[in-house]
Amino acid sequence: MLAVYPGSFDPVTLGHLDIIERGCRLFEKVIVAVSKNPNKSPLFTAQQRMEQIQSCTHHLTNLEIDAFDTLTVHYAQQRQAQVLIRGLRVLSDFEYELQMAHTNASLCGSIETVFLATSNEYSFLSSSLVKEISQFGGSVTHLVPQNVAVELKKCFTKNP
Repeated sequence: MLAVYPGSFDPVTLGHLDIIERGCRLFEKVIVAVSKNPNKSPLFTAQQRMEQIQSCTHHLTNLEIDAFDTLTVHYAQQRQAQVLIRGLRVLSDFEYELQMAHTNASLCGSIETVFLATSNEYSFLSSSLVKEISQFGGSVTHLVPQNVAVELKKCFTKNP
């Protein structure tokens, strides 16, 4: 069974990687689909985000990394996926994600949404939080892969 794990991944966090690895154990193949959302202003380009994910998931043989700029459910249809993977951290995530799952089902009833609860140690973690911490000079090495921590530091280091 083919599953798509969509998101902005700006940047990818250890929480995202937890969901990716667990998804790869559950499904024959997982596509991590990096969203190119024109309504957002990402810190990293879609290509950079794909490379960040690739560099810390090379050990997963049933994983593909791609980018898309359509409705998620349309992308999943194009790729002939049967499942969308969504991670849940807190109760407020569930309300939003359930609404999206119902919306996607109304657009394409043949694609199921599977929710994976984030592991406890990542339940507070978000890409926005990581960027804010990094922007103010805090260490994010315990929140993101090493390569991403280095790239974040470069983005937010002020030149004299």
